[in-house]
This record gives sequence, structure tokens and C-alpha cells, in this order.
Amino acid sequence: MTDATPNAIGAEGKARPGRLRLILLVLLSVLSLGGGLVAAVGPSRMMELVGLGGGAPEDVAAVPEEEAPGEVLRAALATDPARMAMPFEEIIVNITATTASGRQTSRFLKLDLALIYDSSQPEAERLEERRIYLRDSFQDYLRTLDERDLRGSLGLAELKSELLRRARAVAGSDIAHEILVSDMIVQ
Repeated sequence: MTDATPNAIGAEGKARPGRLRLILLVLLSVLSLGGGLVAAVGPSRMMELVGLGGGAPEDVAAVPEEEAPGEVLRAALATDPARMAMPFEEIIVNITATTASGRQTSRFLKLDLALIYDSSQPEAERLEERRIYLRDSFQDYLRTLDERDLRGSLGLAELKSELLRRARAVAGSDIAHEILVSDMIVQ
């Protein structure tokens, strides 16, 4: 009988680290899943989902969903009456992309943007008249892009910089101040 007792204790002792590993693995998985969820929806939204948050902070102005993007843009520019926004209709162009096998393929780029300019300048009226030339210049440039050119924040910054440079070239002056991109979709 003395032989059966140590084996039973030994088997129980070996099973215990296995259970401990399983518990630690499950705990680590739950923590990772929770961390990923918080990273995906944000801490304040996660608190709302759990029932601990009180909604949006009161100091942040909520924009009604039915309000058009142009209205939001005008409201944002209301602080400086000399600055005006020239929104463009959405631009859809083909761009090139390279597949994993190295084959060239075509993708669509959809871009919604607005040009911010100084309306107090004498060239402001000329800029409005040259809207179709601005759009054409933007499209010419966008068609030369590769999908890799649009990756990351650097890609977006270079896109905005190049579009602004072209807007200034078409306007013939530095009246254009900034390019705002509201939507950019590569499909």
C-alpha cells in the first residue's frame, strides 16, 4: 500500500502544474482579448459598453449625423472669415498596385477633399473660376500614383503637399493654404 500512495500523490502533483498552466493560458488569453477590445474601440467607449461611462464628454461638441460634411467645414472655418473652403466633388481614379506575386494590377482611389484659401486676396475670385482646372490637375497627379505611395501618414502628408503645390501652380499665387482630405478609400 505504501507504493500506491506515492504514485497517487505523484500523479496528482504532475496534474497540478498542467492545470496551473491551463489556468494561466486562459487568463492570459482573456487579458489579451480585453486589451485588444479596448485598443479597438477606445477606453471611453469600452467604459460605456461596460456601463461605467456616462457617454460623450460634455466639453466635446457632438455633430449631428445628418449634418453634411460641408456644413461642418463651414462651421470650423467660421472663426476666420477670410478663410474659405472650396469643396470638390468626389474624385475617383485608377491607380496601380502590385500583388504579392509581383503582378501589376489596378485599384480604385476615391478621394473627397477641400481646398482652403484666403478669400481676402485679390486672386480669390480667379481661384473659383479655375476650379475645373484644379480638379483636372489633381486627377492627372492622382492617376500617376501607386498604391504604395498612399501608405501611412507620410503617404497622406505627401499627397496633400503635392495637391497643394498643384493648386498654387494653377492659381498662380500662394492663395491656397491647405488641402483637407475628408475621405480616402483605396479599393
